[in-house]
Amino acid sequence: MVMLVPLVLKSDPRGILAVMESGAHVPFPIKRVFVIAGMPGGIVRARHAHRAQHQFLVCTAGAVTVVSDDGREQKTWRLDGPSHGLYAPPLTWLEVSDAAPGTSLIVLCDAVYDATDYIHDRAEFTRLAKAGR
Repeated sequence: MVMLVPLVLKSDPRGILAVMESGAHVPFPIKRVFVIAGMPGGIVRARHAHRAQHQFLVCTAGAVTVVSDDGREQKTWRLDGPSHGLYAPPLTWLEVSDAAPGTSLIVLCDAVYDATDYIHDRAEFTRLAKAGR
């Protein structure tokens, strides 16, 4: 189930520290991390699902809209800072859009990059999600 997970924020005059630990906040061991930044207005990223990979998205600066679909429920999330992360289990279709200027989105994954894990065809995703695989 896609869910918003509160993160630990530590704030002092030097700024904000957002904590993301495997097991405590991120519900899987982290094996890959990537950052999406410099998204031009009007662009939609992701538009895919993963067969087996878990993801955890945190907007470290700015704001983005994430639409998730697990085959049963479609939901829209606005990530606008490091206070929460969005957990997306396998077989979750994601679309990322409406990035504010200066937005930076960090994505934590439980697996290294594997092109065969991606589902880019929406019809295939729908079929697999309905089959529960």
